Amino acid sequence: MIRIAQPADFDFIYELYMHPQVNPFLLYEPMERESFKPIFEDLLERAVKFLYGNEVNPSIGMFKLDPLTHRTDHIAYLGGLAIHPDFSGKGHGRQMIKEILAYAKQQGLLRIELSTATINQKAIRLYEKMGFEKEGILRKYTHLKKEGKFLDEVSMAYLF
Repeated sequence: MIRIAQPADFDFIYELYMHPQVNPFLLYEPMERESFKPIFEDLLERAVKFLYGNEVNPSIGMFKLDPLTHRTDHIAYLGGLAIHPDFSGKGHGRQMIKEILAYAKQQGLLRIELSTATINQKAIRLYEKMGFEKEGILRKYTHLKKEGKFLDEVSMAYLF
Protein backbone atom coordinates (compact mmCIF):
# COMPACT_ATOMS: atom_id res chain seq x y z
CA MET A 1 0.00 0.00 0.00
CA ILE A 2 1.09 3.55 -0.63
CA ARG A 3 0.32 6.51 1.58
CA ILE A 4 1.20 10.16 1.80
CA ALA A 5 4.19 10.87 4.05
CA GLN A 6 3.55 12.25 7.53
CA PRO A 7 5.81 14.13 9.98
CA ALA A 8 6.38 10.86 11.89
CA ASP A 9 8.05 9.40 8.76
CA PHE A 10 11.04 11.77 8.98
CA ASP A 11 13.51 9.22 10.35
CA PHE A 12 12.73 6.56 7.75
CA ILE A 13 12.81 9.01 4.85
CA TYR A 14 15.98 10.76 6.03
CA GLU A 15 17.81 7.48 6.63
CA LEU A 16 16.76 6.08 3.25
CA TYR A 17 17.84 9.23 1.40
CA MET A 18 21.20 9.15 3.19
CA HIS A 19 21.77 5.38 2.97
CA PRO A 20 25.14 4.82 1.22
CA GLN A 21 23.64 2.28 -1.21
CA VAL A 22 20.75 4.59 -2.10
CA ASN A 23 22.06 8.15 -1.88
CA PRO A 24 24.12 8.25 -5.11
CA PHE A 25 20.95 7.65 -7.11
CA LEU A 26 18.77 10.29 -5.45
CA LEU A 27 18.61 14.08 -5.54
CA TYR A 28 20.21 15.20 -2.28
CA GLU A 29 23.86 15.24 -1.24
CA PRO A 30 24.63 13.56 2.08
CA MET A 31 23.67 15.97 4.87
CA GLU A 32 22.90 16.18 8.55
CA ARG A 33 19.37 15.74 9.87
CA GLU A 34 18.95 19.43 10.63
CA SER A 35 19.81 20.37 7.05
CA PHE A 36 17.29 17.84 5.70
CA LYS A 37 14.38 19.08 7.86
CA PRO A 38 13.44 22.04 5.59
CA ILE A 39 13.55 19.75 2.54
CA PHE A 40 11.31 17.24 4.30
CA GLU A 41 8.89 19.96 5.42
CA ASP A 42 8.63 21.23 1.84
CA LEU A 43 7.86 17.71 0.57
CA LEU A 44 5.13 17.38 3.20
CA GLU A 45 3.69 20.82 2.50
CA ARG A 46 3.46 20.07 -1.22
CA ALA A 47 2.03 16.59 -0.45
CA VAL A 48 4.33 14.91 -3.00
CA LYS A 49 6.24 12.44 -0.80
CA PHE A 50 4.77 8.96 -0.34
CA LEU A 51 5.70 5.80 1.50
CA TYR A 52 5.18 2.23 0.39
CA GLY A 53 4.69 -0.60 2.85
CA ASN A 54 2.49 -3.46 3.91
CA GLU A 55 0.71 -4.58 7.07
CA VAL A 56 3.85 -6.16 8.53
CA ASN A 57 6.32 -3.44 7.46
CA PRO A 58 4.61 -0.06 6.97
CA SER A 59 7.84 1.58 5.75
CA ILE A 60 9.57 -0.38 2.98
CA GLY A 61 10.12 2.26 0.33
CA MET A 62 9.42 5.82 -0.72
CA PHE A 63 8.83 7.96 -3.78
CA LYS A 64 7.94 11.47 -4.83
CA LEU A 65 5.13 12.01 -7.33
CA ASP A 66 5.24 15.66 -8.32
CA PRO A 67 2.49 16.83 -10.68
CA LEU A 68 3.32 19.43 -13.31
CA THR A 69 1.07 22.41 -14.03
CA HIS A 70 -0.82 24.26 -16.75
CA ARG A 71 -0.44 22.64 -20.19
CA THR A 72 1.54 19.82 -18.63
CA ASP A 73 -0.89 19.12 -15.78
CA HIS A 74 -1.48 15.65 -17.22
CA ILE A 75 2.12 14.75 -16.28
CA ALA A 76 3.83 13.95 -12.99
CA TYR A 77 7.51 13.50 -12.28
CA LEU A 78 8.37 10.34 -10.37
CA GLY A 79 11.51 10.76 -8.30
CA GLY A 80 13.11 9.91 -4.99
CA LEU A 81 12.05 6.32 -5.54
CA ALA A 82 13.84 3.80 -3.35
CA ILE A 83 13.27 0.53 -1.57
CA HIS A 84 15.19 0.16 1.68
CA PRO A 85 18.12 -2.21 1.03
CA ASP A 86 16.83 -4.56 3.77
CA PHE A 87 13.81 -5.24 1.52
CA SER A 88 15.58 -5.27 -1.84
CA GLY A 89 15.14 -8.20 -4.22
CA LYS A 90 11.78 -9.30 -2.78
CA GLY A 91 9.42 -7.86 -5.40
CA HIS A 92 8.67 -4.66 -3.50
CA GLY A 93 9.93 -2.36 -6.26
CA ARG A 94 7.61 -3.95 -8.80
CA GLN A 95 4.65 -3.82 -6.40
CA MET A 96 5.33 -0.21 -5.44
CA ILE A 97 5.45 0.87 -9.10
CA LYS A 98 2.18 -1.01 -9.81
CA GLU A 99 0.56 0.94 -6.98
CA ILE A 100 2.09 4.24 -8.15
CA LEU A 101 0.73 3.71 -11.66
CA ALA A 102 -2.74 2.80 -10.36
CA TYR A 103 -2.76 5.90 -8.13
CA ALA A 104 -1.54 8.13 -10.99
CA LYS A 105 -4.24 6.81 -13.30
CA GLN A 106 -6.86 7.40 -10.60
CA GLN A 107 -5.61 11.01 -10.38
CA GLY A 108 -6.20 11.45 -14.11
CA LEU A 109 -2.54 11.58 -15.08
CA LEU A 110 -1.62 10.50 -18.60
CA ARG A 111 2.17 10.49 -18.40
CA ILE A 112 4.72 9.69 -15.69
CA GLU A 113 8.29 10.87 -16.24
CA LEU A 114 11.46 9.91 -14.43
CA SER A 115 15.19 9.84 -14.85
CA THR A 116 17.77 7.54 -13.38
CA ALA A 117 21.54 7.17 -13.60
CA THR A 118 22.61 5.16 -16.62
CA ILE A 119 24.79 3.06 -14.28
CA ASN A 120 21.68 2.07 -12.28
CA GLN A 121 20.89 -0.86 -14.56
CA LYS A 122 18.79 -2.64 -11.92
CA ALA A 123 16.38 0.31 -11.80
CA ILE A 124 16.32 0.72 -15.58
CA ARG A 125 15.43 -2.96 -16.06
CA LEU A 126 12.64 -2.68 -13.47
CA TYR A 127 11.19 0.46 -15.06
CA GLU A 128 11.25 -1.17 -18.49
CA LYS A 129 9.50 -4.30 -17.14
CA MET A 130 6.82 -2.02 -15.72
CA GLY A 131 6.20 -0.31 -19.08
CA PHE A 132 8.44 2.76 -18.95
CA GLU A 133 10.27 3.56 -22.16
CA LYS A 134 13.61 5.28 -22.65
CA GLU A 135 13.33 8.69 -24.26
CA GLY A 136 16.89 9.97 -24.19
CA ILE A 137 20.13 10.46 -22.31
CA LEU A 138 20.79 13.51 -20.13
CA ARG A 139 24.56 13.89 -20.25
CA LYS A 140 26.39 14.88 -17.04
CA TYR A 141 22.98 15.46 -15.44
CA THR A 142 23.72 14.55 -11.83
CA HIS A 143 26.72 16.00 -10.04
CA LEU A 144 27.95 13.93 -7.10
CA LYS A 145 29.80 16.79 -5.43
CA LYS A 146 31.24 14.71 -2.62
CA GLU A 147 32.79 12.32 -5.16
CA GLY A 148 33.63 15.04 -7.69
CA LYS A 149 31.98 13.27 -10.62
CA PHE A 150 29.01 13.52 -12.93
CA LEU A 151 26.51 10.83 -13.89
CA ASP A 152 24.56 10.59 -17.11
CA GLU A 153 20.87 9.88 -16.66
CA VAL A 154 18.34 8.15 -18.87
CA SER A 155 15.02 9.93 -19.28
CA MET A 156 12.06 7.53 -19.23
CA ALA A 157 8.29 7.84 -19.41
CA TYR A 158 5.18 5.76 -18.90
CA LEU A 159 2.18 6.69 -21.05
CA PHE A 160 -1.33 5.64 -20.05
